[in-house]
Amino acid sequence: MSKDASLRASRLHPSRRQLVAQGAGLATLLAPLSTLAQHVPAAPQAASTAAPRNLVASPAKVRLRPAPAPETEIWAFDGATPGPVLKVKQGESLRLSLQNRTDKPLALHWHGLRADHAMDGVGGFSQEPVPPGGQFEYQLAPPDPGTFLYRPMLLGGSSEPAGRGLSGMLIVEEKEPPAVDLDLPALIGDWLLSDDQKLLPFAPDGQDGAAAGRLGSWLTVNGKPPPLPIKLPPGARVRLRLANACNARIMRLRFDEMKAFVAAVDGQPTETFEPVRGQLPFAPGTRYDMIFDMPETVGAAASVTALIGPGVPLVRFVSEGSAKSARPAIAGMPLNPALPAAVRLQDARRSEMIIEGGARITPENKLDLAGLDLAKPWTVNGGQGDPKGKPLFSVKRGAPVVIGITNKTAFLQPLHVHGHSFRLLHPLDDGWEPYFLDTVQIPEGKRLHIAFIADNPGRWLISSTVLERFDRGLWSWFEVT
Repeated sequence: MSKDASLRASRLHPSRRQLVAQGAGLATLLAPLSTLAQHVPAAPQAASTAAPRNLVASPAKVRLRPAPAPETEIWAFDGATPGPVLKVKQGESLRLSLQNRTDKPLALHWHGLRADHAMDGVGGFSQEPVPPGGQFEYQLAPPDPGTFLYRPMLLGGSSEPAGRGLSGMLIVEEKEPPAVDLDLPALIGDWLLSDDQKLLPFAPDGQDGAAAGRLGSWLTVNGKPPPLPIKLPPGARVRLRLANACNARIMRLRFDEMKAFVAAVDGQPTETFEPVRGQLPFAPGTRYDMIFDMPETVGAAASVTALIGPGVPLVRFVSEGSAKSARPAIAGMPLNPALPAAVRLQDARRSEMIIEGGARITPENKLDLAGLDLAKPWTVNGGQGDPKGKPLFSVKRGAPVVIGITNKTAFLQPLHVHGHSFRLLHPLDDGWEPYFLDTVQIPEGKRLHIAFIADNPGRWLISSTVLERFDRGLWSWFEVT
């Protein structure tokens, strides 16, 4: 895949982009600040008075490969990987007591949740890490419905607990969800296994962190060997919630023999659209809500495939039984009224992130690590992430922000903005893509711009979603006062 292909694939059809740009136009870009202020979230809700739900992280054994393969020793939430799908209705709050029964410190980040900064779950930054044998209560009041991901995140120590299996999905249900016959969460995991199905060691200063990250040898879907088999009546309507919980596996998804529509990106609803060439980029931390109808012929199959090597089928849908009654055409979910319709770009606080370092790629397509400090292989604006250092920028709540991100490395760089959802700008700052993101992929040698309203007070990371790179300092932070 070329460097530009990933960038192009993350956009909609050109005709759609032109239509959105015309609709947005200069009037949208010049929206008054008083309009933008209406989209600043309200204060967090009061915590629930109900007893907190326990979430226990502890060693476990599971069979990741099909029988008769032996079980693998992993870490699990409540004895299973992935952890339980946590569900809460929009407008409700959730109290969750993380019980750490592993031998490493833990903290849980709620990827994409625009929560209170004290609950963002970055150990060593927004909270103290939870020591072995300890516990921490998360009090979450999600302002938005959608599909979110939870996984370990702590400075210098995220890769191992995540790579051992600690991850899960959080679903905030809409007050009026779309009518479907099946709402299916599908969390994709990546495991680095030896021939005897044991997890290979986690090297603290190995070359993984200076290159692509810890790439596994085996994928799972909801902790099971792929493809996940799903049988439904012909014409049944499906909402498929896809989430990438891999440590480092950046992939593309292809939708075969189905007319699938994207209904939400990174948890935020969008006007429905079909993926270009039936494919979507899928980096760690990324989530998509897809809606589609099952094939109408009994026995017909459709699948979601990871484009790795010859292709790895992840989910296989087969039509079986009596056909469902015809439904209306697939329509999008209501857009999130808590997010701004426009960002006043000419008044924005502009900042730059320049990512450098990492292994070099030789003409023979091999890694060149010569002269590289494997403990600190990456730099952001010349240094590593430092919770006690200066922020990338500091702004007042409600200020528009534009960040130019330049990737001078030999690797695609997926970055996640904590506590906020942003727009991906067009190259000439003449508009933005018609969906919100919280994770963006910056191709090798490219520079992209993102824009958002800094409406969530606190200290927030901009972090690599490749956890081995994050552990080695590929992150920065900003402040909203």
